[in-house]
Amino acid sequence: MNATATKAGRWTAADVPDQTGRVAVITGANTGIGFEAAKVLAARGATVVLACRNPDRAGDALTRLTASAPGARVEFLRLDLSSLASIREAAAELRGRHAEIDLLVNNAGVMWTPRSTTADGFELQFGTNHLGHFAFTGLVLDRLLPVVGSRVVTISSMGHRTGQLDFDDLQSERSYGRHRAYAASKLANLMFTYELQHRLETAAAHTAALAAHPGGAGTELMRNSPPLIRFLNPVFGPLVTQSAERGALPTLRAATDPFARGAEYYGPDGLGEVKGFPKRVGSTARSHDKLAQRRLWQESLQLTGVTFPV
Repeated sequence: MNATATKAGRWTAADVPDQTGRVAVITGANTGIGFEAAKVLAARGATVVLACRNPDRAGDALTRLTASAPGARVEFLRLDLSSLASIREAAAELRGRHAEIDLLVNNAGVMWTPRSTTADGFELQFGTNHLGHFAFTGLVLDRLLPVVGSRVVTISSMGHRTGQLDFDDLQSERSYGRHRAYAASKLANLMFTYELQHRLETAAAHTAALAAHPGGAGTELMRNSPPLIRFLNPVFGPLVTQSAERGALPTLRAATDPFARGAEYYGPDGLGEVKGFPKRVGSTARSHDKLAQRRLWQESLQLTGVTFPV
């Protein structure tokens, strides 16, 4: 561990252990915290698979990654999390390339979008942020299970704190609010993590499920912010946001810290978890509701048609 980081009590990218020989798959890694996490993992020796929707943007990301870490092993995998057909195709392609996977980071997401639906008719935010990652994880999990120390890290948000799941209206067909739907999807990310960890423990698997959130990271997710927030952001943004590079640290800690354990949740250590260095943080009582976790799992199985090997 980096001596300076240890002395200050701050975990930084310098604390990421050597990743040589490991295969890391990161969804939405062409930009934002996904790209920053990929850059660190590639520089530490991992083979990093950028699972992204847009080939052109992914190609640009690959170029930037190899420029920042000459000799880095990086790959592109086309994945559209708003389409179950694309998810199945991507999973099959990934399984064909790699017999074992050490790390899956469920990072991609959409935020505060006007109401629309995925290719399969799911509300876009819930369908992409939760159901898309649920399906993709289920389809590739058997590549992680034999690998000692393998992890599934799912990115949630401070927004989960206001999240509620209406099991009678998961697709927001009766009533839609863009902020409410986002919060529900981020709550679902945590509930999925905790239920997956329970099932992994029951199966005595080598894999652990963890979660992280970036705090107030300045990324492209903010493009759907209300006009007033976009107007005020140049003045007040620096007070409540941090760089994507700093925002990626909770992800990296959950993914690589040898002392991190299943069902742990990492976020910034600053006031309100908005900014700072990564530490273990808590989540709402709703996220720990075991009956709701199991119900969400069963609903997700039915909606996606994907089964899990645990």
